[in-house]
Amino acid sequence: MKQLPEAQVRPSQTQSAPVNEEPSLVAIQSKYLLKDTMQAKIYLYVDAFKGKKPISVSEFIRTYNLNYVIYSDYGTRDRLGYGNVKLDSSNVSQVGEKIVVSYDLKSPNKEYGVLLSEISQVGTLKKVLNDLTVRFKKLDVSQTYGVYTGASSRPLQRHYINTNEPFTLKKAGEGNDQLHVFYYNHDFEPAGSPMNIASKAGAKSLEVDSTFTISTGETLHFTKEGLYNVFADTTQSEGLGILVVNERFPKVTRPQLLLGPLLYMSTNNEINEIKKAEDYKKALDKYWLTLMNGNAPLAQQSIRSFYGRVEEANQLFTTYKEGWKTDKGMIYIVLGPPDKVQRSKDREVWTYDQRGNAQNVNFTFNRRNNQFVDDHYELVRYAEYQPIWYPVVEAWRNGSIR
Repeated sequence: MKQLPEAQVRPSQTQSAPVNEEPSLVAIQSKYLLKDTMQAKIYLYVDAFKGKKPISVSEFIRTYNLNYVIYSDYGTRDRLGYGNVKLDSSNVSQVGEKIVVSYDLKSPNKEYGVLLSEISQVGTLKKVLNDLTVRFKKLDVSQTYGVYTGASSRPLQRHYINTNEPFTLKKAGEGNDQLHVFYYNHDFEPAGSPMNIASKAGAKSLEVDSTFTISTGETLHFTKEGLYNVFADTTQSEGLGILVVNERFPKVTRPQLLLGPLLYMSTNNEINEIKKAEDYKKALDKYWLTLMNGNAPLAQQSIRSFYGRVEEANQLFTTYKEGWKTDKGMIYIVLGPPDKVQRSKDREVWTYDQRGNAQNVNFTFNRRNNQFVDDHYELVRYAEYQPIWYPVVEAWRNGSIR
């Protein structure tokens, strides 16, 4: 499950790690894979630092404890199970700068449960929590197969693969299978305005560009950018979506790609003028300089801030389309990380203490069924967001946001 955890309401802290030498947990993300209806494997992806450097595996094991509780639902204290996990080199590893912790979870023989994992620092009251919805009986391909890159024994937590990045698909349970892949060379639309309350047109048909089969365990390279949907059984309605993106993603560096996210802070005329330009880079430079009244240092600072948000949105919210295009990504880019996140079974509510001319602003995202991913969320839109939204957009346009 890709989500914005309670502990990661400010992911930008990852870029500015704690300056003291005390161990610090900045964020936890999580996912699960089902071996069968009675056993699950839980993975916690932890941003942990000592000073400015990622903490080592050995120090993480010495410094932290892990406990968990399974509740019947959000907002209840009805416990379905609990336990503690002994941390050692068999279940703690380092993947990039993240610590990845894994543990086995016995199903409470229920359709659904909320798993609360608690990582606490030995000898202190410091702890970080992560909640994860586990659908114990839903043995779809996205819940039973993981995507693995390089020599890692831990599945990727993200939905995307870079072009030519070698990877394998592995089953959490026993057995190897032939899998069916549907490829879509489709450019999905960015999120619409949070004030656009007009009813959506009927679902557009999405044509499959090609199909092929692969085997679990074999090394794969997808060279073409686009969306690949993997099925164990073609009669299933939901697959395992893998978005193949350029080698620089989640960074956005190509001039043609830099234009897309600007629609959240630009007029249609401004976007069309850039599109008509022969040299995208010059047109983009002119756009930012014009907004900043020719102040080049301010323009450079605003560009770094804006596209830093775009990169973080891509890291956090990419599903079947790039993170900046999602509803969550749009809100995150313009308003920044929320001050509070509340979750229930199929809903997230982001709260901003103060934005624009309002206090305690809430944005509600509802989980919707999706054929590619199991964590697709749509924003509940209101016309009343105007006095909140436009002042923040204007702050982007005059260089007030750092």
